[in-house]
Amino acid sequence: MKLVKLSLTSMLAVTMLFTSCQGTRQTTSGTGDTSTTTGNRTETSTTGEDKPGMNKTTKGGIIGAGSGAVVGGIIGNRMGNTAAGAIVGAAVGGATGAVIGRRMDKQAEELEKSMENAKIERVGEAIRINFDSGILFAVNSAELSASAKRDIDGLVTTLQKYQGTNIIIEGHTDNTGSRELNQGLSERRAQAVANYARSRGVEASRMQAKGYAFDQPIADNTTAEGRSQNRRVEIIIIASEELKQAAEKGEIK
Repeated sequence: MKLVKLSLTSMLAVTMLFTSCQGTRQTTSGTGDTSTTTGNRTETSTTGEDKPGMNKTTKGGIIGAGSGAVVGGIIGNRMGNTAAGAIVGAAVGGATGAVIGRRMDKQAEELEKSMENAKIERVGEAIRINFDSGILFAVNSAELSASAKRDIDGLVTTLQKYQGTNIIIEGHTDNTGSRELNQGLSERRAQAVANYARSRGVEASRMQAKGYAFDQPIADNTTAEGRSQNRRVEIIIIASEELKQAAEKGEIK
């Protein structure tokens, strides 16, 4: 699995372009998820050019304290306060952001080794994990597969090692079927991941599960390949307020 790194500025540019080009979404009739993906899928992200000599942590620090909240508000408004908004809105920037970035770098590397069926991305001062729903669940089901539980076990191990983070779990579907069906399915799948992580020792207070039905596609819902990519569960790991304060005080390195 490839660990992808994105800067906040490049993510903002891509997000603004994507959302500005989206047209009116149409729902097609059906009964929910219509196919499942077995095996790994490789995706390529366009991240733009990085300046020579600048690593992920350095770029996170350059953003500057306070700017993350401003940019996060812009993205949140455009995308309904989604993963992108949460990631950018949680950024603090400056020296504190650089400290958090180094910690997230280490955690992402460990997640990459322990989660075989997930795509791991380092974005700003956060980590985004993307699961194809076909790997986690059977069609129209919210029951975790055995392989999904193994991957979540790996996630739990790192969450317990790296305290001071909050986790947002988002369920997404394609646009096949009614809104009611897909909204319920997306919520149940996100909650299933949260429930299993809690059963393995992750504190409920660190997690928030949300379902978005087909409102946030990342690919074209008019094609089978696009619908497959849209059926997914995303997990976003961000620094808690306690971790930010500890980093600001120099209590973590």
